[in-house]
Formats: sequence, structure tokens, C-alpha cells
Amino acid sequence: MILNHKKTLDYIRKNTSAFKKMTVAKLEDIHFLLTEGLGIARGLRKAPVGITGTAYRPLDNIFQIREALEKTCEAINKEKNVFIKAVVLMVMIAYIQPFDDGNKRTGRLSANAILMAYNICPLSYRSVSEEEYKKAVILFYEQNNISYFKDLFVEQFEFAVKNYFRSQ
Repeated sequence: MILNHKKTLDYIRKNTSAFKKMTVAKLEDIHFLLTEGLGIARGLRKAPVGITGTAYRPLDNIFQIREALEKTCEAINKEKNVFIKAVVLMVMIAYIQPFDDGNKRTGRLSANAILMAYNICPLSYRSVSEEEYKKAVILFYEQNNISYFKDLFVEQFEFAVKNYFRSQ
């Protein structure tokens, strides 16, 4: 999994400008690179999924999933604010659950692709506990409340700038 993250980041870095405009195909490419060799089907899921810890049930057919992803891409491509683009894409991939597995990873790396396309540092989320991250995602699933997730994003951006990009 770690090597897949590295391979995906290398791919994003080599194709940075391509991520100024997001497409379903680019999301599928990121997902494939992140999950290659992990026994996860390639492409959009074809069966319903449930999410542990929540009553939320994502869309359950591939046509609705594709349409929701296309609309998400359209919305973020129209958005001018890069940070809004990144946050919205990240939460919507988690919300739509377009893949059999690896959705939150795909969301985070896709958001980083957008940030990097606009010369903004990527975020690692390494200082966020898994419990806090899940709490933010579940709040969005169940109440469509993005505020806690947005707070985590801002904290991680501040963490990245402070720890990786401060002057010596």
C-alpha cells in the first residue's frame, strides 16, 4: 500500500498540470494506482456497499455512481478556489463511494493532485487520528455537514506548511 502511494504521487507529480481539470477517468487512474495488486476491482463498483459505523447507504448502481462523479467533477472544475475544489472532491469521493475499496485514499490523493496542480503543498493527514477522520466523514455522510472535515483540512494544511515548508 505504501509503495502504491509513492507510485501514485509520482504519477501526479509527473502530470501535475493535467489535474487542473478533473475527470472521472483521472479519478479511476488514481484509484487504480493506489489499489494495484491489492485484490480490489478496477473501475467503478457494480454492487451496493455499506459503511461500518453509519446508517448512510451510498448510491447502488454504476449509472448513478458515474453520474454523481461526473457532476462532482463539473462542479469542482467550475470552482475558482483551489482549496474548495480539493475539500469538495475529497468528501464527495468518500460520500459517493465509487469504488469497491480505497475511496478515502483516492479522495485524499485526488485532492492532493488538485493542490499540486496549483503549486500548493500536498497534505498527508498523518497527524490526524483515524477516529477523528472517520468522525468527520460520518458527519458528512449522515448530516451533509462539511464543517468538521473542513477544519481537519485546514489543520493539515497548517501542519504541512509549518513542518515541511518553513524556512530554516
